[in-house]
Amino acid sequence: MAIDIGQFVQTFFDESLEGLDVMEAGLLALSPGAADLEQINTIFRAAHSIKGGSGTFGFSEVTDFTHAMETLLDKMREGRLDVTVEAVNTLLESVDCLREMLVSLREQVDIDNNQVEELRIRLLKLLEQNEAHETATSSAAKAKQSSPPSSPSPSAPKIGDWRIEFVPHTQLMHSGNDPVRIFRELSALGELTIQADCSRLPRLAEMNPEDCYLSWQLELRGAQSQEAVTEVFAWVEDECDLRIEPLTGSVPPTAPEVQKSTRTDAPEAAKASSEEAQQGELVLERRTSGDRRKGERRASAAADSGSIRVSIDKVDAVINLVGELVTTQSMLSALGADFEMSRLDKLHEALDQLDRNTRDLQEHVMRIRMLPVSSVFSRFPRMVHDISGKLSKQVELLMNGEQTEIDKTVIEKIGDPLVHLVRNSLDHGLEPPAERLERGKPETGNIMLDAYHKSGSIFIEIADDGRGLDREALLRKGLENGLLKPGEEYSDEQIYELIFHPGLSTAKQISDVSGRGVGMDVVRRNIQDVGGNIQVASEAGRGTKITICLPLTLAILDGQLVTIGQDCYIIPLLSIIESVQARADMVNRLAGKNEVFHFRGQHLPILRLYELFGAQGAQTDLEKGLLVVVEADGRQVGLFVDDLLGQQQISIKSLEKNFRRVPGVAGATILGDGRVGLILDISGLIRVNHVI
Repeated sequence: MAIDIGQFVQTFFDESLEGLDVMEAGLLALSPGAADLEQINTIFRAAHSIKGGSGTFGFSEVTDFTHAMETLLDKMREGRLDVTVEAVNTLLESVDCLREMLVSLREQVDIDNNQVEELRIRLLKLLEQNEAHETATSSAAKAKQSSPPSSPSPSAPKIGDWRIEFVPHTQLMHSGNDPVRIFRELSALGELTIQADCSRLPRLAEMNPEDCYLSWQLELRGAQSQEAVTEVFAWVEDECDLRIEPLTGSVPPTAPEVQKSTRTDAPEAAKASSEEAQQGELVLERRTSGDRRKGERRASAAADSGSIRVSIDKVDAVINLVGELVTTQSMLSALGADFEMSRLDKLHEALDQLDRNTRDLQEHVMRIRMLPVSSVFSRFPRMVHDISGKLSKQVELLMNGEQTEIDKTVIEKIGDPLVHLVRNSLDHGLEPPAERLERGKPETGNIMLDAYHKSGSIFIEIADDGRGLDREALLRKGLENGLLKPGEEYSDEQIYELIFHPGLSTAKQISDVSGRGVGMDVVRRNIQDVGGNIQVASEAGRGTKITICLPLTLAILDGQLVTIGQDCYIIPLLSIIESVQARADMVNRLAGKNEVFHFRGQHLPILRLYELFGAQGAQTDLEKGLLVVVEADGRQVGLFVDDLLGQQQISIKSLEKNFRRVPGVAGATILGDGRVGLILDISGLIRVNHVI
């Protein structure tokens, strides 16, 4: 029975891209001049698995390119090639190239053959330099000996005849492997003779057409090396018993133990995949319409935005809660079918149980969308490595809280802002090594990424121990651009807020890393779009810390319901500082119509929401309503409302998709009485009303 291996191709792409992440992490951990055999072996095994898989599925371009990488790594682990900066950087570029090749094949677009060939030539040049060095060393050693010439160099090709005992495990063909394909590849290496062993064949009635019962004795004559023969079986090493030995009179094998399966030391990514499968993890995939995007290959390679890997424990918890919900529903149906007032207590009890089950189900379903922030943090080691080398800076990246979980939608939207902030720290924050030494600092600068839960939100901190923000330069730029008024005193926080103003930059030199005055305003806007905020703290000569506060999820919001006339609005609970009853002596009117009220030593603007939204029948007397003090973007304002209702969790619905974008409104929800309640966008309200 023929098996369509196309169903396994997507699994190959997923595991290969995970293997590339393992290779990249291992290469970044390598120190030039010091051969870390454990790291090199991990990188080698990942490359070996990718090469074997690509050969199985007929991706010859990937097989050939990975073979050059694998050969270079093999020389490193044998100690015959030094770990140099050039070699590591070339391998890192090769990983990027290989990632693009895999994505191109997955999306069925053309591979950039020029880039592939350029990198392959660079890999071969590194190998040629090594072979030239080995040849020179070997010649010098021979000149000192009086004995006859020694055997050929290990790098020289060996021609030999081989006897192969190939005993597949019964389930070999279940994973899409086909012995006929293996024999076809062997025949390309030399003259192949095949003899089948049918001793394991069961009776016809007991035979499973998808199992493999045959084994084979093979003779291969004229093959270059045992390594070439072994590579043909690389993808089935853990699904067969294999023995390769030279025929009498042929060249001895280059490796003493070919039966040993390298799959027992599979790359960490493959291990993780296997362990997740054993623990029952699954992938929930959401199909999206339209053609696949052909750009942003690195991003699509790193993560498929249409799928989530979910622990089976989370799925089991949801299934159990659904079972309880069904039980409660049955209880209510029974009560409704034969209800009497004497059973009112039972009805209340069942409704309370329904409420608990619904809340628990909501909580567990939301947990399915939660992913560790490591999916974002994982891109930064490579970025710091590349940019620090370009800037000739020595940088150590420290990361904490990588397992902190956050909503998938939030994760997808904070990646670019975090990249910009880290690049700024590398370019502007950290000083060059010479300048750091002059200031009494270590030559190596530190950048720290930290993620943690606090007060129902996620906080992400980006900190460096560099020169800090130049307060005087920012003040001067603010005055020049008319953002600040001469002669007034401004706090550090007010000065540092200027970095978020579009087009304002204090960089002395414009580079392709950062410093063009664009970006920080976009960073703030992107963070605000997901309901978050950003704050800056800096100390001259000591460094800068930027703190981002994000909601756990974009689907559910803790909100305070307020009334304005006959309408109901929701204020995000995280934005509220306090609610106060206004008195006449607290309120002052500035030039024009601007109103402010005195609150805890400062004067805050008042926004009359009934005027903004045209609410009918709303309270207009400040002393008869309430002022809800809210904060966003480091600014506080008082929202004038009629009254406060209860607090509750609400499901957010997009107003833009269903109606149109409304300034000052973040979304909508359906209230318990069936009415639509608008969710206020505090940052948007402040911007729309030009609150200073």
